[in-house]
Amino acid sequence: MRVAVLNSDRCHPKKCSQECVRYCPRVRSGDETIVMDEKTGKPIISEELCVGCGICVHKCPFNAIHIENLPDELEEDMVHRFGENAFRLFRLPVPKKGKVVGILGQNGIGKTTAINILSGQLKPNLGNWEMPPEDVAEYWKGTEMYDYMSKLFAGNIKVSFKTQYVDKLATADGVVRDFVSDEAIKKFEMEEIAGRKMGEISGGDLQKVAIVSAMSEDADIYFFDEPSSYLDIESRVKMAKEIRKLAEDKMVMVIEHDLAVLDFLADSVHLIYGKKGVYGIVTQPKSVRHGINLYLSGYLKEENVRFGEEIKFEAHPPREKKELNTMLKFNKLRKEFDNFTLETEEGEIHEGEVIGVVGPNAIGKTTFVKMLAGVIEPTEGEVDAEVKVSYKPQYVKAVDGTVRDVFMSSKSLNPFYEREIVKPLGIHTLYDKKLRELSGGELQTVAIALCLSREADIYLIDEPSAYLDSSQRMSVAKVISRVMEKEGVAALVVDHDVYFIDMVSQSLMVFTGKPGVSGRGMGPFDLRTGMNIFLKELGVTFRRDEESNRPRVNKPDSRLDREQKAAGEYYYSPLST
Repeated sequence: MRVAVLNSDRCHPKKCSQECVRYCPRVRSGDETIVMDEKTGKPIISEELCVGCGICVHKCPFNAIHIENLPDELEEDMVHRFGENAFRLFRLPVPKKGKVVGILGQNGIGKTTAINILSGQLKPNLGNWEMPPEDVAEYWKGTEMYDYMSKLFAGNIKVSFKTQYVDKLATADGVVRDFVSDEAIKKFEMEEIAGRKMGEISGGDLQKVAIVSAMSEDADIYFFDEPSSYLDIESRVKMAKEIRKLAEDKMVMVIEHDLAVLDFLADSVHLIYGKKGVYGIVTQPKSVRHGINLYLSGYLKEENVRFGEEIKFEAHPPREKKELNTMLKFNKLRKEFDNFTLETEEGEIHEGEVIGVVGPNAIGKTTFVKMLAGVIEPTEGEVDAEVKVSYKPQYVKAVDGTVRDVFMSSKSLNPFYEREIVKPLGIHTLYDKKLRELSGGELQTVAIALCLSREADIYLIDEPSAYLDSSQRMSVAKVISRVMEKEGVAALVVDHDVYFIDMVSQSLMVFTGKPGVSGRGMGPFDLRTGMNIFLKELGVTFRRDEESNRPRVNKPDSRLDREQKAAGEYYYSPLST
């Protein structure tokens, strides 16, 4: 089966010479394999006539055409197709009563499409976008999905849906108490924000409101699209426990990119692989441990399919860093606001070093970063060096113009930024897109790339993993580490994804205190010491997976959890070190 997809956003027929038509060998021999649509002026590719030579793919100046060859038997598994030369999805995840079913895959590969179908928001056309079938449930007759799909499209299944982009809730009228019951406010410790307007609370609090609101509904199935974004690690674990309780007698499906949270939360997982914007294929359900390890390996043994690069984790904690040149020193800093006070210990930052910054939300991490950046002045103390800083804020907002415009208008870009940052992160494929049309993940990646592309001594990157899929997070971690090492500069990375922090950091700063009232910053420590301090306060222990070496959350009060706590090793199992 041949799949031909045109990315309409990238296709600009008035700016090219219609190379796709001119160079197609079938067109030159007289066939109408590629014709220009009279309405849109854009090419239409006949998948039946196309021979898959790939010439149009390589000749298109805007990388707008994708031609893929897939097994013929997949055609029977097509669940939805968005149109001619458009994205298509094969198979669906299967809801299970009494289980949390996870969905794992890259952005733009069909995860949200799948849960939109399973939640009844999108009626599948089974590949026939021109004349969709009336009774789609018949397609699943004889399978365990038949009963579910029959009830769903008959309106006999109650659905609760937590959307991906919770920041849109900020425009909602009313205060938090209008969206969350008093019982839930007390249970989830939201008293301080209960009377605040939705537009006045943080991204983490918006996420809590969205999750709690979805959980409070009386439904048969609950969908949570990326529930951990903007939540700190403690809140992620707490919310995961509450979501698991829902599954005692309900169906629950979760899309999650924080692999530590997914591992802790899900009973089974469906992988979705394919090509972004072109097609997505849903695998059969797998145990959560096996599924995540397969995802990290980038290879599906059963299907004999290589779908990505292998993501590796170190088997042991990083060794203590060598003596490096000190770039910046800061003595004890204090910042006082009307209702919040932050104090930090003295410390220093070295050339080539990536320092992870962890701690609860509203504890002062961003305030500390802004003091180093010179965005705000400390009430007491000073930063002992004049360094050039590049800063990526926590919340990224789109402005007018294209991605290319933003890079071209920026001053002091590193000469290597195209080769070392833009291309590895895939930004060059977005150059002609308007910033306001980018997805959350695309906008986040552009902001990270722009921050790293500026010439600076220290890069302050606040919550880079938000809206990025697991593969993108690992790519960003690699790029950050490579830039710091090659250029002899340093980075502070604030994030809540333990996998991401584990991969990108050599050192760690730990923030503790009472969120929204007072905070205390400690470190930088070596990574192992810092993680032990941080995880001990959370009461959470991590072990290393025997197969992939990835961090895994131990079940509370399990044998390994008790052993590691007794040994004071919260970050790594003593047996693995």
